[in-house]
Amino acid sequence: MNNDNKERPSRQECQELGPENNKQRRRSSRRIRREASQIAFNRGAAEHICNGEEQDYRGANGKPNYIANFSKGLPHNELGEVQPEAYQSLLKALESGKPQDFEAIQLGGGRKLTNPQAGLGFDLQGPDGHALAIPPAPRIDSAQNSGEMVELYWMALLRDINFTEYTNNPLVAEAVGDLSKLSDCRAPKIDGKVTPATIFRGIYPGDLVGPYISQFLLKDIPYGSLTISQRQKTVAPNIDYLTDYNSWLSIQNGGAAKQDVFDPTPRYIRNLRDIGQYVHVDALYEAYLNACLILLGLNAPVDQGNPYRNSKTQIGFGTFGGPHILSLVTEVATRALKAVWFQKWFVHRRLRPEAFAGLVHNQLTGRAKYPINEEVLRSSALEKVHSRYGTYLLPMAFPEGSPTHPAYGAGHATVAGACVTILKAWFDESWVIPQPVVPNAEGTELVPYNGVGADKLTVGGELNKVAANISLARDAAGVHWRSDYTESLKLGEQIAIGLLQEQSITFNENHFFTLTKFDGQTIKISPEEVKYLMVEKDD
Repeated sequence: MNNDNKERPSRQECQELGPENNKQRRRSSRRIRREASQIAFNRGAAEHICNGEEQDYRGANGKPNYIANFSKGLPHNELGEVQPEAYQSLLKALESGKPQDFEAIQLGGGRKLTNPQAGLGFDLQGPDGHALAIPPAPRIDSAQNSGEMVELYWMALLRDINFTEYTNNPLVAEAVGDLSKLSDCRAPKIDGKVTPATIFRGIYPGDLVGPYISQFLLKDIPYGSLTISQRQKTVAPNIDYLTDYNSWLSIQNGGAAKQDVFDPTPRYIRNLRDIGQYVHVDALYEAYLNACLILLGLNAPVDQGNPYRNSKTQIGFGTFGGPHILSLVTEVATRALKAVWFQKWFVHRRLRPEAFAGLVHNQLTGRAKYPINEEVLRSSALEKVHSRYGTYLLPMAFPEGSPTHPAYGAGHATVAGACVTILKAWFDESWVIPQPVVPNAEGTELVPYNGVGADKLTVGGELNKVAANISLARDAAGVHWRSDYTESLKLGEQIAIGLLQEQSITFNENHFFTLTKFDGQTIKISPEEVKYLMVEKDD
């Protein structure tokens, strides 16, 4: 006789355990989703304001000439000015949102525009990208724009000088003097002056402490059973692109680019050229996933609100453990990109620095006259560029120059702001990173760092620094402006905070997150803190 049936438990005996049955759970799931949706809705929607250049600047015929707006990949005249009808075909697509209108945009060459429809995508968690805003971009007739462009010319001239050599380098000394004379230079200063210790650095807490490069871009990465060295494949020194007018104009029209020339020796990041190549090829969340892995490998303490920090019986895993943070730090990246792509294409359409350099070149060579703030034209950096290359164009680190999407805000910087905000919420920001390192002069080995600030490299400060490193590296390559960095970090921060707020109501554990925003404000995120956002209301 077969007794198998007697040994099997009955259906009654294997009912699931838990505080709710299936029907109750189904209703709770719907309630949580509605509450999360209400949180997002109740944040409201920001007003989007551009700088007005698209309508203010006009040609001899009295019609807009779009000289201060992004137009790369569209057809241009011999001055590099976009053909108005082509630009208007872009505006038509952006206004209608119809996929067929995007397919009808008039291009000038082989390069395609980068994903303008991403700005119309929705997300099911976190703030809707259209509900957030960044300030109007600096105008080309402003002193701030001149300050940012002068900095970019100096970055190009100093690409191959190692950060450790800045203190005693005469060209760096000239650069800091030139930048310090500007009426509106937003680079960090000491006693009102840009110095070798502050040049090309970020402006947020921790950015000026210790070495230029964050520890998260240097230390080995523990990746499961692998240990990954951060020596990278970089490019050969002293090779820049788009410095002759014909190649510059071809690239503006979407023409083909040259190929990179690589350094055969892998190196740690030593200078602006090295880190510029990093951000040429990186996955946008790469540096922050690596930072997360490094912190987990160091057993860095978690935030005080982590429910398992002091638990006597449990550790975190799928919630509030390693798998949770490793997915969360990357999850926020695509949400940040949708938000900034809306700002890029549908609000600001800011021109890239390489295009503005074309205006500078044509004005200084007498080919045209533009409403450029005069301070950039007086910088000694321009004469040095002209002496080296024969034009006033901005020497680019990438053969293709900038990407085919507008400058403001910056994708790298928005993702940086979002990802490091997640990490600051997760880990104890005050914890000091042990055994700091810097590369040797050749970038072939890491050596201990024992200089100023070696004992002050906190998690929070180094996360701000890695965000600045990555964001400003795009400036160093010539493809972004300083304000693209400063404002986009804060946009990404809003995305991350909103995501954490909505997710806070989904967990069973008693928990909270604390984090320090880029402006220095410390905030707490918990179910209790977001209750006011769950109150149902409408416009």
